[in-house]
Amino acid sequence: MSKVSVGTKRLLLGRPFRSDTVGDSPLAKRIALPVFASDALSSVAYAPEEIFLVLSLAGLSALTFTPWVGLAVAVVMVVVIACYRQNVRAYPSGGGDYEVATVNLGPNAGLGVGAALLIDYVLTVAVSISAAAANIGSAIPFVYSNEAVFAVIAIILLTAMNLRGIRESRAMFAVPVYAFMISMAVLVVWGLFQVDVLDRDLRAESADFELVTPDGVAVTGLALAFVVAKSFASGCAALTGVEAIHNGVPAFRRPRARNAATTLVVLGVVSISFLLGLIVLAIRLGVQIAEDPAAQLIGAPEDYQQKTMVAQLAEPVFAGVPVVFYAVMGVTALILILASNTAFNGFPVLASRLARDKYLPRQLATRGDRLAFSNGIVLLAVAAIVLVVAFDAQVTVLIQLYIVGVFVAFTLSQLGMIRHWTRQLETEQIPAVRRRMRRARVVNAVGFVLTAGVLVIIMASRLFAGAYIAVLAMLAVFGVMKLINRHYESVARELDDSSWEVVLPSRTHCVVLVSKLHLPTLRALAYARATRPDTIEALTVNIETAETRTLVREWERRRISVPLKVVESPYREINRPVVDYVKRLREQSPRDVVIVYIPEYVVGHWWEQLLHNQSALRLKSRLLYERGVMVTSVPWQLSSSDGRAQQASDEPVIGRWGGPEE
Repeated sequence: MSKVSVGTKRLLLGRPFRSDTVGDSPLAKRIALPVFASDALSSVAYAPEEIFLVLSLAGLSALTFTPWVGLAVAVVMVVVIACYRQNVRAYPSGGGDYEVATVNLGPNAGLGVGAALLIDYVLTVAVSISAAAANIGSAIPFVYSNEAVFAVIAIILLTAMNLRGIRESRAMFAVPVYAFMISMAVLVVWGLFQVDVLDRDLRAESADFELVTPDGVAVTGLALAFVVAKSFASGCAALTGVEAIHNGVPAFRRPRARNAATTLVVLGVVSISFLLGLIVLAIRLGVQIAEDPAAQLIGAPEDYQQKTMVAQLAEPVFAGVPVVFYAVMGVTALILILASNTAFNGFPVLASRLARDKYLPRQLATRGDRLAFSNGIVLLAVAAIVLVVAFDAQVTVLIQLYIVGVFVAFTLSQLGMIRHWTRQLETEQIPAVRRRMRRARVVNAVGFVLTAGVLVIIMASRLFAGAYIAVLAMLAVFGVMKLINRHYESVARELDDSSWEVVLPSRTHCVVLVSKLHLPTLRALAYARATRPDTIEALTVNIETAETRTLVREWERRRISVPLKVVESPYREINRPVVDYVKRLREQSPRDVVIVYIPEYVVGHWWEQLLHNQSALRLKSRLLYERGVMVTSVPWQLSSSDGRAQQASDEPVIGRWGGPEE
């Protein structure tokens, strides 16, 4: 009996899957925090650093501007979380912003959200893995000089694990997430306790360096406002991950909507606390983050390797216990890698939904034999690797492309929710329910204004710094999906044409292609005769005169009853003479059907395929375009294909066929 995976057995038996993705405590079982916290918490690891980095380009004091920028980001996060509490209650099916925009604003708005989220998922993998490489590189110098290689290897390993069908187990998510939360809490609390209570002089390694602008010119006026706005836009990366909870509502325990809303609150409180805590601690320790340390940090050694903000904070705070420092860096890198795995779950699911709606190729809607959307996983991995290699795994560069997509989704989603509540109010008659709906509409309206404002700031401050690449990518994906949809709709209309009447052919004419008189040819002749056609003939193309004469003599010697016809090929080509001959048959008898039998042998290994010229495949691809012509392949399995056939029979049925195309 062949082996079948547990997931396959459950699906075949009709048993529903149960999520094994939550912690052990009653609260964790309800809110599933470990599963959805990795993406949001991971952004806290680099969002404060990006705020410092942008301000450093203008040589601005972190003490003056960073706290206010951090507070502004926290306010935006509070509003977005309040809005998404409304979203998960109104649309608990797991369709996320794509469903909200499609239902309330129309297909084009939903498609725009879908394109934005697809690009954002790719950037989530690229940014998170690159940030993980940077954090590990801060503790291990070898990784620092090979960050791109490390990032590519990490993406490949994640891809392999997801293709194998790993499930979000509570051990996989709960341990790293809670470890990261504990490590950040200890880092912030213990660091501030040493500075404020014990009055210790903790200084980051970059605190004694002098930060200057790259060109040495002070920034003032409108340029100053622009820099602060850009810093705020970079800090808004901390909001990524909120949308993942909306997509994952079906994974929660009942009542799903309420538990998802509770998770949003817990996640918001934790993320805001860590964000502001890291900013305050970084200011107290005098952390300096520069885009070009060699030019901007006066007093730094020539071989100075700038570490991440978390590393610069953890090193002095845990100066006496280096093991804790390495543990903090390891946990930070791990949470960043887990955050990218969230994209490996979200991207294939969103792509499958778009494929079912005929906006992406149908291959993205089918599951593999491990019940994972394998094609979507591979597509995401390839796109992320291209970005990592193209930008050399530099978070400071990749971050410029980031969060454009997620705020496009935020904005359209809130506009859709305003439309949703307006429609509901038109039919609702109960006063208490109407008051609740009005409050919800006000919350979403505030969210729309705020997220739209942030989107404008992001576009204004980042467009020419790299965000235009993300915008162009979203427009390109949007356009491609529209073309794909147009193709599928055109095919559906043509195939569903009821005006076509079935007309049986007058006669059937069989043509058996012959290159040599060997076993595949004899089998094809036997099969063709077994169909009892009206006429049958064998056809060969004269490429080498000597070989053709040998074939004709052998044909006559064996007294094969099927007549053999030879067509000339002045340019030593096979496909064109055969196609032209078949066309002439069709022209002579337009109501006849021509059946072309192509004998071919089947090998079992990919490298054996490379040793053959695949002439049968090329010929079939040409004949398929001819009307009134049927192409029949007659395979002859070689001995090397036996093992492949046995392997195919042992595989589970699941995933080998995606079902009929709609």
